Amino acid sequence: MLVLITNDDGIRAPGLKALADRRPRDCRLWVVAPDRERSATGHAITVHKPLFLGRYDLGEGVEAFHVNGTPSDCVKLALELMETPPDVVISGINRGANLGTDVM
Repeated sequence: MLVLITNDDGIRAPGLKALADRRPRDCRLWVVAPDRERSATGHAITVHKPLFLGRYDLGEGVEAFHVNGTPSDCVKLALELMETPPDVVISGINRGANLGTDVM
């Protein structure tokens, strides 16, 4: 199974590392997440500035990258980079409450 994970807390969020460390052996994992905290930007995309992608070490067997954009940008870039589409896309694991549209 090929899994793509992103979040809005950034590539250094402990939840991403926890998911990577506990993935099943038969799971191929890609992680593409923002380079910093991007909470409350889940519906946003970047349109007027270039996006930059860099590798990030989340351990052996994990393809991990950080992007200077939003979570949506991360998924769009990942889908372009991956040779085959993922079987599932997961957004999270989140630090703290995840209220979404309830914030407003």
